[in-house]
Amino acid sequence: MGIYIIKTPDIGEGIAEVELVAWHVQVGDSVTMDQVLADVMTDKATVEIPSPVSGKILSLSGAVGETVAVGGELIRLEVVGAGNVKEDALTSPVVTPSAVPQQPTSSVIASEARESMDSVPRTEAVIAKREVAAATRRVAPRNDDVRASANAPRVSGERPIASPTVRRRAWELGIDMEQVPATGSGGRVMHADLDAYAKSHPSAPPKSAQAAPARAPMGDEVQTEQAIPVIGLRRRIALKMQDAKRRIPHFTYVEELDMTELENLRERLNAQHGKERGRLTVLPLLARAMVLALREFPQINARFDDDVGVVTRYGAVHLGVATQTDNGLMVPVLRHAEVHDLWSCAAEISRLAEVARSGKATRAELSGSTITLTSLGALGGIVSTPVINHPEVAIVGVNRMVARPVVLRGAVVVRQMMNLSSSFDHRVVDGLDAARFIQSVRSYLEVPATLFVE
Repeated sequence: MGIYIIKTPDIGEGIAEVELVAWHVQVGDSVTMDQVLADVMTDKATVEIPSPVSGKILSLSGAVGETVAVGGELIRLEVVGAGNVKEDALTSPVVTPSAVPQQPTSSVIASEARESMDSVPRTEAVIAKREVAAATRRVAPRNDDVRASANAPRVSGERPIASPTVRRRAWELGIDMEQVPATGSGGRVMHADLDAYAKSHPSAPPKSAQAAPARAPMGDEVQTEQAIPVIGLRRRIALKMQDAKRRIPHFTYVEELDMTELENLRERLNAQHGKERGRLTVLPLLARAMVLALREFPQINARFDDDVGVVTRYGAVHLGVATQTDNGLMVPVLRHAEVHDLWSCAAEISRLAEVARSGKATRAELSGSTITLTSLGALGGIVSTPVINHPEVAIVGVNRMVARPVVLRGAVVVRQMMNLSSSFDHRVVDGLDAARFIQSVRSYLEVPATLFVE
């Protein structure tokens, strides 16, 4: 038997580290060639790691949420034959997910203190590892710790541990919580402990018996808490949103549109060509209007490298289309939106949404956008304040379309109305230009025949 080590693959484009987002196997599992073992993430692209050989899992390096270096050991297998590792190289230590400590010891604390002094600033990998370990300790205390802490005598003068509702109820019952034996984990006083104490000490009068009105219970109080580590795509989204809001002074402009004529056109096109070419949503028509308006306002179809102070304007419109997935918001890119007709635009938007939701989008499909279009569809609300997809300088947000009465040429009529809520980087886009750009988009959409006039 031999040892075969699978290393973190080089994804390309100069990437030095990736985040481990999922294990599909455990130590002791037998795996076959090409079986998917793990998922890693770079930027917003998830990459599956298959096994090049058949064998038995001996160790897994790292826990979900950790950042692992490209070229470092990821998985160690026992295989039939010589493997790919010499015997003198088998002494290197391996960290497995099961080795995350459940309770910190004094030596661990001292080690972490030295590490924090010697490695300032700490890397994201160290921070993520400690966050996951801390969450594990909070969510899943060891059984022996729970047994040891239950019914433990309280040190004299030590403040009792209890939730705010338990403390308030103890005050209402006139109970000194320092006298109440605790049965909860970690010496926590529970509601049942108050009941038991009140039953054995009936002379304790409630302090608020006269003041508190009687109320019928609506159900049992819920005391559960759940600590959820922010890892994977959710962490990437959080960091990107934080970076965008920190860097960019947002200017949001909201305008109302009359979408009645556009909706009539869309319904007619779908009735005539929907079966052969596919049904159109509003998004391809919005994309067309943006392409035409950006010809007049090239400063909005741009990316701002604020580290070096350079704005790059683009002739091509690489339209990011914000897409909600089970794992969070992703922005696949419709490249060269200016060359698509309505149906090819609709088909490409649909394809990109599907690969994003299935987690199969490539790095190229998730990068390089020059402006973003975002919509929550029927949940779009009346007004929103979309966050710019850095390093772009603008994002156009679509709100909900509703039928409501408006005054048109002196008469009150029912029209299909919708708002556009759009944000701009106020460092490079003046408010007047932002307003004019949205008014241009509005003019194309309210008179849809102009969408097809070059």
